[in-house]
Amino acid sequence: MLRRQAARESSARTYARALPIVPVRARGLTIEGADGRRYLDCLSGAGALALGHNHPVVLEAVRAVLDSGAPLHALDLATPVKDAFVTELFHTLPPGLAEHARVQFCGPAGTDAVEAALTLVRTATGRTGILSFTGAYHGMTAAAQDASGHATDVRVTRLPYPYDYRCPFGTGGETGAELAARWTEYLLDDPRSGVPTPAAMILEPVQGEGGVIPAPDPWLRRMRQITADRSIPLIADEIQTGVGRTGAFWAVEHSGITPDVMVLSKAIGGSLPLAVVVYRDDLDAWEPGAHAGTFRGNQLAMAAGTATLAYVRRHRLADHAAALGTRMLTQLRTLADRFLCIGDVRGRGLMIGLEVVDPEREAAETTHRPVPRAPRPAAPGLAAAIRRECLRRGLIVELGGRHASVVRLLPPLTITDEQASAVLDRLADAVEAVARGTADRPGRPNP
Repeated sequence: MLRRQAARESSARTYARALPIVPVRARGLTIEGADGRRYLDCLSGAGALALGHNHPVVLEAVRAVLDSGAPLHALDLATPVKDAFVTELFHTLPPGLAEHARVQFCGPAGTDAVEAALTLVRTATGRTGILSFTGAYHGMTAAAQDASGHATDVRVTRLPYPYDYRCPFGTGGETGAELAARWTEYLLDDPRSGVPTPAAMILEPVQGEGGVIPAPDPWLRRMRQITADRSIPLIADEIQTGVGRTGAFWAVEHSGITPDVMVLSKAIGGSLPLAVVVYRDDLDAWEPGAHAGTFRGNQLAMAAGTATLAYVRRHRLADHAAALGTRMLTQLRTLADRFLCIGDVRGRGLMIGLEVVDPEREAAETTHRPVPRAPRPAAPGLAAAIRRECLRRGLIVELGGRHASVVRLLPPLTITDEQASAVLDRLADAVEAVARGTADRPGRPNP
């Protein structure tokens, strides 16, 4: 199957290149491959599986729709399944937004929600420019890619995102975040900056693909104040951070801000394709048919999503993610103390990253740096070796960050303490093998 896939599928495939497994069964944290090997899955469908694989409440919800004879495709018509989903979704929203919210169903991917949100704010404000941030990732369609960190030739103004380990101002900490905020204000208020008042600012409360970089809460509050003072809608991209992932139901809740627009996908579909935009009702400037899509009404995804949202809320899985994530980060920081190839450990809740660096090269020089280690150059080769050694030990992780040098952990929110210990043991063993030069070379068969 792997040979046929390589021969027939696009060269754009990604996960299949780094993870040469063929999943045949899955439950919770565990995947079983066609070769009989079992893996602990800390990729979780790139964060889409809040409850892990095939959770019983999700399967029950999907079966109930299938057995009911309800339509599986309903365009944007009202259905009992959709009504239940929207009701549950509104139960979870930040109160300041839920009281005055509208919801727009989009195409089934997160990038579709970003496209819809950008179209919405441009329609509502009559402006075109967008403020985004270095390291951002918002999807792969046209406008979403424009707002992401690797874009070229766009109508987007790029702003500095607070990044302690590799602070663009060489300071990190509160000072780095303050300088980033001041730069934002300066660009908006200087009549000769070349940045006219934009249609919106879009940001991730934790940059995921950018390297698992949590935004400082005071900085987020500052961005909310800057945009509110200038009547600039604030879009929070909660596609990967939402539904309890960071230790709050929505990551913006850590800072207490209420965005004007939220883009949601991944976990809200309970493992099935679903994406929505939630926004303040005074932005509802759509004309009928202004933003449409054939697959806006995925009834199975809405049923699975309702079950997932309700389960996370009732079982307080965000609290579990916060507590367990803190313990995992603490243990991983002891790993960073042992091995110079781990430059930084960071995250929020069960969204965790280890930045892998070159231990043989000198750290970058800084003059006023309040962190214990100055940043060493990124080491994507070592990061790939750690991912490979994790897979040999039955642990699935993925890479992110500016240079694909951040090992990312996105386990399901249902992970137990015992399972977390197993994940950390396998990861530590993989890091040690790579750091001590005992890892297998690429292509060497597994024992």
